Order: sequence, then C-alpha cells, then structure tokens
Amino acid sequence: MPAGVNFRYLADELVHLVADADSDALVYHRSLAERVAAGRVRLPRLRLLVEIDDTGSGVEPRVPGAVDYDELLRAHQPHARIHRSGDDILLWYTGGTTGLPKGVMWPQGRLVTYGLIGAYSLQDQALPESVAENAANAVCFRERRSAPVWLPTTPMVHATAAHAANSALLLGGTVVLLEGHHVDGDAVCRAIERERVTNLTLVGDVVARRMVRALEAAEARGEPYDISSLRRVHNSGAMWGASLKEALLARGTMDCYDALGSSEGVGYALSITSAPGESATARFQLGPHARVVTADGRDVTPGSGEAGMLAASRHIAIGYYKDPERSAQVFRDVDGVPHAMPGDWVLLHADGSLTLLGRGSGCVNTGGEKVWPEEVEEALKAHPAVADALVVGVPDEEWGQRVAAVVELEVGRGTTGPDLDEWLAAKLASYKRPREIAIVDDVRRSPVGKPDYEWARAVLTR
Repeated sequence: MPAGVNFRYLADELVHLVADADSDALVYHRSLAERVAAGRVRLPRLRLLVEIDDTGSGVEPRVPGAVDYDELLRAHQPHARIHRSGDDILLWYTGGTTGLPKGVMWPQGRLVTYGLIGAYSLQDQALPESVAENAANAVCFRERRSAPVWLPTTPMVHATAAHAANSALLLGGTVVLLEGHHVDGDAVCRAIERERVTNLTLVGDVVARRMVRALEAAEARGEPYDISSLRRVHNSGAMWGASLKEALLARGTMDCYDALGSSEGVGYALSITSAPGESATARFQLGPHARVVTADGRDVTPGSGEAGMLAASRHIAIGYYKDPERSAQVFRDVDGVPHAMPGDWVLLHADGSLTLLGRGSGCVNTGGEKVWPEEVEEALKAHPAVADALVVGVPDEEWGQRVAAVVELEVGRGTTGPDLDEWLAAKLASYKRPREIAIVDDVRRSPVGKPDYEWARAVLTR
C-alpha cells in the first residue's frame, strides 16, 4: 500500500506515519535527509531507503544505508507490468486539525471513478465504458485543446491536490506544479499567466487571499496579471470567503466551485458561483449521494432547524488502517448502506440548501450553548481589517468553556478587540461572541490551509 508523507513533518511525526503504515521502503528528497536519519533508528521494519538528489550536489546519499534514486534506476531494468485490481488500497493520511494523522484506506478503483466523474463533467460528455475508450477520448480532448491545464496549489500529499491531478491526467491534460516550499501569490499568478492554466485548486482562504493581494498589487503597478485562461477555481478542505470569490470573479470568466469533501469521502455538498454578486460563504447544495443525519442515524427534516451530520454513500473510503474503533465511529451503515460521516455538522434548509456549521470535534460548549467556530470565524473575517481568524473554546470556571479568538489583520489596517466585538454584536448572538480576542502577526495554518486550533488555544491560554 503506497502512502504519502508531508514533507514538513519532523522526525517524530515521520516516525509515527511510517511505522503506522507498516512501510518497508521510504523514498525521500536529499534535502530531508537529516529528518530521515534522526528517525531511522526507530523504524526497524524499513528495508529500503531511496534518496533523491534534489540539492544538485551530486554527493552520495546522506543517510547511511540509503541508495541513490538515479543509481537505482540505472542498475535495474523496468519491472514487468503488474495487473492491479480496483480493490488495491491506497493509504491517505489525514492532516486533520486534532490528533495524530490516521491512514484512510481507499480502494483505488473508487478514486479513479471519482476522478473520471469530475473530469468528464468539465467536458460535458458521458463517462467512458472502458479504459480504451477513455484513452481515445483523451487524444480527442488534446486535439481540440479542451484538455485541462490544472494547477494544484497545495502539496500533492493533500487529497484535494491529488484528486485534481487525477482528473487532469485522466483527460490527457497537464498538471502544473509550483516550485519552492512556500506558496506565493505572485508565483501562482505568474504560473496561471505563463502556462495558461484553466483549472486552479485551493484549500480555503490562505492562497486565495495571497492571490488577490498579488493581483491588486500588480494592477496598482500598472502591470496586471492575465488570468483570463481560468475556467474553474476549485476549493475543498477549508472555508473560502465570499469576498475572495468576488475578487476573482471580477477578473475573469470562471466558476468558483466549492466542494465539501474530506479524506474519508467526497461528494457531500457543493456550491458553484459564476458571477459577481452571487457569492455566499458556507452555503451549499446537498450532493446526490449524501444526506444529513443525527448522531443516531435519523434523517434530519429540511427546515426543522435541527443540526445534523453530513453523510456520503458513494465515493467513500472503507475505514482507517489498524483502527477499527475509529472506523466504526466514522464509517457507519445507514438504512443498510455504508456511509462516511467524518463529523461535519450542517443546517439543512427547507429549500434543500445547507449551511456548514463546522466539525463537531471543534464545537464550543459554553454554558450548555453550542458555538460552531467556523460561524464566528466567518463573521470576524467579514470585517474589512481582518485577514484571518481562528476561534476555539478555552476553559472557564463558570461556563465550562468560553469562546476566544486569534485574529490576523490586513497589512496596513488596524482595529482592536472592542471594535471587533462591536462589529460582531450586529451579526451574532451574544453567547457566540469571543470573550477575548488576541491580535497576532500571523494566524497559523497547516501547509494546505487547515486551521491549527491547538496553536490558537495555546496562544489564548498561555
């Protein structure tokens, strides 16, 4: 079973993932050799270390016992093709906001099917019935120049980026990768302009905000970027604010496509915005193979005001590797059909639309009232001086927990905690408003834009 490793992991995190996956071999870049060497002694199962020279140094492998990737290729003939089953498992390790990464088991056939559905929806064409038909279609797409040029802005270890790459390659398209370890707004805009990118993949506000800032700065210099090739901007894995969608829609003809998915399943809900003035934050339409259920598996009645969890039944994983207890909590049968329910809570409205409340594990219970961090975060980020925000519950002797927030301000803008509280007073019930707000230089998120709530909680309780 192959498994990807986040290149930002340090030795302890690396050891946990490689050991949990029962890995026999580890392939890594030479620039990461120090971390691999630090964890190697705690990984007795590893039988092979393959080091790729990404430094250009041409030196021997830095980890004792490792083999050089190029030398390995030169010393062996290509292996005979191996027939693979659609049931062969790929391990996708979650980069969740709490706890250690868990290996999500995906049958590769389900990933290919999902990639085909996404890819062919862009071509307005029926799905192929065979591999040969898809190969012939891919040739046609390239000949008529409709094959996508797709830019994922997150590391390929992230499921959102891998889904995007799969969809592009299944159509005979092109995958554009950014250079360097830091995603810079100007680098994204230059790549779109240079490669004539048609599809862009984001995870939340982080990269979108950097892009918008780069676009605005370039326009102010009289050197605007040409992003007119963009046809779809796809977001999944974190909230994407309406103001950022509006900024992109004002600069081209494209769809802003929000998909609610997770490492455990996809197709929960979606939202498509095609023109300025249509944008909304956290408002979606339920997916065709999804439902909203209570904790005990009862379907939520639309318009009832009762919160429920999203559950998807078609494109889902089969469980967590070596974790039957957690698997039983998330992968459940509803009416005899397997569903993935990772814990995203929503309100299902009478018209069939839904509002995302947030992940249940992050819900704040203050005096018996439930507060969903994402709702408060979006209200804070709507303030013109706020660039980013995270909301958590911190211990409180009287209320059990109280709502608290860390806030990053836009460059050159200023505000205070009392000013932000006054802003929120017109938007949220009093019990939802943070009792304390810490202004920080940078709100910390993961490399793919997911919130670091443990860091936020540490800032607010130190």
